[in-house]
Amino acid sequence: MPGALPLGDPAPLDGLLPASAAVDADERAFGVYIHVPFCRVRCGYCDFNTYTTPELRGAKQSDYADEAIAELRDSVRVLRESSVPSRAASTVFFGGGTPTLLPVDDLVRMLAEVRTTHGIAADAEVTTEANPDSVDRDYLARLADGGFTRVSFGMQSAVPHVLATLERTHDPERIPLVVAWAREAGLDVSLDLIYGTPGESLDDWATSVDAVLAERPDHVSAYALIVEDGTKLARQIKRGEVAAPDDDLQADMYEYVDEKLGSAGLEWYEVSNWATDIRHRSRHNLAYWRGDDWWGVGPGAHSHVGGVRWWNVKHPAAYAERMHSGVSPAAGRETLDDATRHVERVLLLSRIREGLAVSTLEAEGRHAVAGLIADELIDAKAALSGRIVLTRRGRLLADAVVRRLLGD
Repeated sequence: MPGALPLGDPAPLDGLLPASAAVDADERAFGVYIHVPFCRVRCGYCDFNTYTTPELRGAKQSDYADEAIAELRDSVRVLRESSVPSRAASTVFFGGGTPTLLPVDDLVRMLAEVRTTHGIAADAEVTTEANPDSVDRDYLARLADGGFTRVSFGMQSAVPHVLATLERTHDPERIPLVVAWAREAGLDVSLDLIYGTPGESLDDWATSVDAVLAERPDHVSAYALIVEDGTKLARQIKRGEVAAPDDDLQADMYEYVDEKLGSAGLEWYEVSNWATDIRHRSRHNLAYWRGDDWWGVGPGAHSHVGGVRWWNVKHPAAYAERMHSGVSPAAGRETLDDATRHVERVLLLSRIREGLAVSTLEAEGRHAVAGLIADELIDAKAALSGRIVLTRRGRLLADAVVRRLLGD
């Protein structure tokens, strides 16, 4: 979860939701996100809500599973007393931080609690993120035995000097090992990449993409490095110690990875994500982009139910105190009005392969469609069928496309 929490209204201490959250809930999928906020080291580019051991201020990693389980149990009460109907989780996602810094039994216990409290659909997607140096063969096998179906490895690069700039600690030669162990355990595999790191050349990027393809993953994520204010990397760039990412080079890198992955049989289904087929698309992330419901567990985690969005207190110590005292960990929340929900619908649905229905646009957005076709930013054939689908060029300029669709 990103480090900065949005502005909003204070959340009630009992966590109860307004009546609007229950409207049409049966028509929406439900997922669970469990945030594990611990890292061995803080990467210089990272703006997520994560903490190394010296930053925990008395919070204990060894207590975290019990605290998350307490929130899962309380989530059932909140939804029931808010008249939101019970739905089995179609996706469960453990993110971080580094979830696999915890003992595997802790992850399995938290997953078992999701099954007890909310239920888990028979065909659910159950994912954990993992650093390549935080798991071994036995750990991955026990994840699979405990009900996990998928692992997402934070590979980021196959080039040592790029990993060093990102302050990633794993040896790139470990990637084939962890992928083989995950396959042996029966887990689906996703590999995550970052492009545009200071000092990374197009040849470096090609090396990383080739290394990914050599592992034949089910899913690949490739994100442009974004320099977030307040991070160590931002300070290094400001002091002139490293160069800022080059937008033109990042565009070349995106076109390269899209071409290479497509040629290898991985199709894009979201601007930064590719999969071998529909079954291997990240259903958990698709739920975010489609505006479904999810409960976020843990410090700084965000939740969304029926247009009501809320976020937990950020620090693990504050979170632990809330859970031990029986008070909701929610710090603030907002109820999205129709105008905000429209903006978010255009912003998010335009990013995925199925696209956005032209009919959902306001008049200004519909009038922009012809120009977007002429500029080769949206697919002409899809537009004639009533949907907005980005071309590769459109994916590179997605924010500009959204502004035009919103009439800005």
